[in-house]
Amino acid sequence: MTTQEEGFVVRDRRGGGSESAPSAAAPSSPHPSTQPAAAGPSRQAPAFPVTFSSFVISLGSSSLMLMGEQLDPQQQPMPVNLPQAKEIIDLLSVLDEKTKGNLTADEQMVLRDMLYALRMKYVALSSGT
Repeated sequence: MTTQEEGFVVRDRRGGGSESAPSAAAPSSPHPSTQPAAAGPSRQAPAFPVTFSSFVISLGSSSLMLMGEQLDPQQQPMPVNLPQAKEIIDLLSVLDEKTKGNLTADEQMVLRDMLYALRMKYVALSSGT
């Protein structure tokens, strides 16, 4: 008696063109709601490339917003959430420790400057000054 195993199906949906033939690499899902959305022609590439420095700046901006900074005057201010802001600062601290010796001088400067600014703001807010 032969049993048929359910295989894996990969469909490359990048580029908005036709689907590629299925191959044996990713599991097929019986539920259409769990399938990833196809990248259509309306999806655009980011305006700038993602770099280590832009990643650090993005995390730092998130932490600043959680500390009450309004980075975009057209957006509504976020409520202050110091524990979550501290979590991002701690994450950047771990990143600083784990990347010692592996960053360019510019990347190291961006990371250290961001950490300094975030720590100073956090201390000021948490001490009530």
